[in-house]
Amino acid sequence: MEPEVRHLRAIVALADHGTFTAAAAALTVSQPALTRTVQHLERVVGCDLVARTSRSSSLTAAGAEFVEGARRILGDLDGLTARMRAGSRVRVGFAWLLPHWFGDATRRHELGGGIVDVRRLDDPLAAVLGAEVDVAISRVGVDPDAGLTSRVLATEQRVVALCATSDLVTRPDLHWDDLAAEPVIVNDASGTTRPESWDRVDPDRVVVHCNNFDEWIELTAAGRGISAVPDLICSRVSHPGVVFRRIPGIPATPILAAWRPSGGSLGAVEGFVELLAGAAADAHPAHDATGR
Repeated sequence: MEPEVRHLRAIVALADHGTFTAAAAALTVSQPALTRTVQHLERVVGCDLVARTSRSSSLTAAGAEFVEGARRILGDLDGLTARMRAGSRVRVGFAWLLPHWFGDATRRHELGGGIVDVRRLDDPLAAVLGAEVDVAISRVGVDPDAGLTSRVLATEQRVVALCATSDLVTRPDLHWDDLAAEPVIVNDASGTTRPESWDRVDPDRVVVHCNNFDEWIELTAAGRGISAVPDLICSRVSHPGVVFRRIPGIPATPILAAWRPSGGSLGAVEGFVELLAGAAADAHPAHDATGR
């Protein structure tokens, strides 16, 4: 393995700010995440770069030499990046519930001179194909024949969404497999739940279709069916008629970026996708994009 840009920024921030806590704050990452990044860098280069005690940390001689070289590399890279991004605008489409690390990527892109426009759309993938936006943040798989390039950024755990008056809300030991015959609500445009989300497919199962988040949540509140949604909905959405419950067995789903490989401002788009992937990795350091 070779050192990555995030390694260089981590060790330089530590040299500039003196403590892991202050350096992590400057990089807008957690202190444990920064510590792991520096430790990984030390394994990559094969020597100690930081001398640690119970109360403080300082650069070793090798660390000081490494930081000097890292500053030159980052200066050249930042200058090149600024020239490439200067005045660049990336239009991002999403259907619902942007991940919390999206804001980190946006801030990093705009610190480099770019601009990020965000639009809420019922079908962001169609909007990319129609050149309404440059990149879509989606939880729906991309048709390989659609002419889009896509990249999985992270995986998301999910919760089951239930009508507040349903007996399933208080049913003990509820498992995902127990719901295989329940009516299911399918958001055709941007949902992650389909009848195929269960190993056992019931041919007589009731399937209720809708086209966006607003329709989906009202159908759920009305008791028309169940579905699974990203876990982060628990801190983002409140509806008196809907209960979100964490139960075992719900398969995780990917969240991905999709863009046209020949679209305008392609360099800015791909650069922003790299920032998204980096922000997702910083937010979930124990997992790669496949959820392992």
